[in-house]
Amino acid sequence: MKILSIAIPCYNSQDYMEKAIQSLLIGGQDVEILVIDDGSKDRTREIALDYERRYPGIVRAISQENGGHGAAVNTGMKNATGVYYKVLDSDDWFDQESYVKVLNQLKTFVETKQQVDMLIANYVYEKVSLDKQKVIDYCSALPEEQIFSWNDVKHFKQSQNILMHSVFYRTQLLKDCGLELPKHTFYVDNIFVYVPLKYVKTMYYMNVDLYRYFIGRDDQSVNERVMMGRIDQQLRVTRIMIDAHDLSQIEEEKLRKYMVKHLTMMMTICTVFLVKDGSEESIAKKDAIWEYLMDKDIELYKEVKKTFLGFSMNMKSKVGKKIIILGYQISQRVFGFS
Repeated sequence: MKILSIAIPCYNSQDYMEKAIQSLLIGGQDVEILVIDDGSKDRTREIALDYERRYPGIVRAISQENGGHGAAVNTGMKNATGVYYKVLDSDDWFDQESYVKVLNQLKTFVETKQQVDMLIANYVYEKVSLDKQKVIDYCSALPEEQIFSWNDVKHFKQSQNILMHSVFYRTQLLKDCGLELPKHTFYVDNIFVYVPLKYVKTMYYMNVDLYRYFIGRDDQSVNERVMMGRIDQQLRVTRIMIDAHDLSQIEEEKLRKYMVKHLTMMMTICTVFLVKDGSEESIAKKDAIWEYLMDKDIELYKEVKKTFLGFSMNMKSKVGKKIIILGYQISQRVFGFS
């Protein structure tokens, strides 16, 4: 039995994918590494097949027509045989010591038949060119080294968002909730984390700096210029998240509160980039996404809008727009992204 399936979505990743794969091999036969070539035009498929040949039973090379990051994650879920499922982007890597600790804990869950739906670990923004790191941990928000429920969760800081980098899901939970990410769309990692949360009953947090998130490539999806160019995809993802759940039906209040926080973050990102662009078309799109939320759930709209982020995002004056952009610039420095 495989304890953990790790999908590595790859598109023209020949220059860096081996570092990602190498960081996982220490897991041995407890792990299956699904290297998913998403229609690459370089040596990605060749490299994946070479690792499959060298590490039989551990590495599996899977090729598909280009469908984008979400399609590759979907393929990983469909092919996963591990009890738990994790996504590692092809330009990122795992810290070895932390990886062994997490894998041993997952193995303990399986051997003792403890059904833990989600394991959370820290992630690290790696700004390699600047030799800087920014650790995102959950120490103040989550109990450590114990199984807990949403009732045991404390306050999440603005920087403490549960992201694809930090989460391991029980594979069967993902399949049971029918999660399927849209094709040819960036930023679907938010859907990957957000949609299954409603079905998560048990969690476990490990205060280890596992996931190393590379920041610095010019073509990276979180690069500010790239994000502004792909704002329509960000808007699409946000609409899908708005439609995913009726938050008024979420019984666990702390879960609901977190999901509102995540939606607020998404609304903030969309608004900031549209305001920063400043064109009539962009301002119309900004108004449209807020109207979409209002039409879908007026009470949720009011709740998001009354938060500090939500309130500032709706300031229409020139001063308000400057405050929005300044807030984003501060967030960049505090949270370490882009």
